[in-house]
Amino acid sequence: MTDAKPNEPDLDAIRARIDSLDEQIQSLISERARAAQAVGSSKLGEAARPRDFYRPEREAQVLRKVVERNQGPLRDEEMVRLFREIMSACLAQQEPLKVAFLGPEGTFTQAAVLKHFGHSIRALSLASIDEVFHEVESGVADFGIVPVENSTEGTVNNTLDMFMTSPLRICGEVELRIRQHLLGKAEDLASIKRVYSHQQSLAQCRAWLEQQLPDAECVAVNSNAEAARLARDEDGVAAIAGEAAAEVYGLKVLMANIEDRPDNTTRFLVIGRDLFPPSGRDKTSLLLAARHKAGALHEILFPLAKHKISMTRIESRPSNRGKWDYVFFVDVEGHAEDPKIAGALKDLEVAASLFRVLGSYPCAIL
Repeated sequence: MTDAKPNEPDLDAIRARIDSLDEQIQSLISERARAAQAVGSSKLGEAARPRDFYRPEREAQVLRKVVERNQGPLRDEEMVRLFREIMSACLAQQEPLKVAFLGPEGTFTQAAVLKHFGHSIRALSLASIDEVFHEVESGVADFGIVPVENSTEGTVNNTLDMFMTSPLRICGEVELRIRQHLLGKAEDLASIKRVYSHQQSLAQCRAWLEQQLPDAECVAVNSNAEAARLARDEDGVAAIAGEAAAEVYGLKVLMANIEDRPDNTTRFLVIGRDLFPPSGRDKTSLLLAARHKAGALHEILFPLAKHKISMTRIESRPSNRGKWDYVFFVDVEGHAEDPKIAGALKDLEVAASLFRVLGSYPCAIL
């Protein structure tokens, strides 16, 4: 053993300390897992399903405390990710949750699944948003995750439209920072004649493509993962996708972070069958339709102002009930069980021709 010089750390002592801490951490994780088992067995019988143990409001409260306690040196995002994986593993001791998502493997939606539920789940890759809804409705999947809006390109209309006919509820939200990369096998940009990607990703990188690849043909495909597969199989082709797609399809990152806006973020919704209690920092989503008369929109929004409720989003969509007939998707701060929100909802139900609470759920954490 080499003696440490004055004022230099004793590496052997530090490593021994790390080994001791690892042993304590492992012991505490096992103890936590046993406690999670006890919670499940005390509340539910043998007929319980994995989703019966999942409590999004409880998880949100735990992760917020993780952020509040964190004093570094690890970033908040890293601490939250570590605790999310611990909770995911503890929840999956009997049987993992089945979570449907818009696939294939390597998409940003899959990344949102892992960010929200951790890796100790069974992820079900599906070809369309409609299929995600149907698998959750039928009970094949416990929950689903679907994209709903991007900070650069706006709303994913298909997701909103599904809520007009689906009985499912919104159980949570995930915000994912989207980093778009140019992937391929090429040695230089000059050899790229075609770029594949989802239409949303092409739009998010429009200015970069016009400047760096002005002569390349841009082709929209069903998903970024499909684009990566095509880039793997064809010559003179590149794809715009995330880092996960590069790993899955064995591609090089030719240029990183080519999105036009550095704050490019996509919001995803967690869909399920149930409404959950308040977490302390929540959001409520509503589906509303106004009556056909002057001032109808003002009439359905007035209860929010009357009860001093902050509206964070409003989006209109054709109702499919008749020509020029629209419904409104509205997000407000607070939970449906909060007294102010409950009062506003009571007034809204009277004022609107169509009224439905799509969900009250914890706000996205980091």
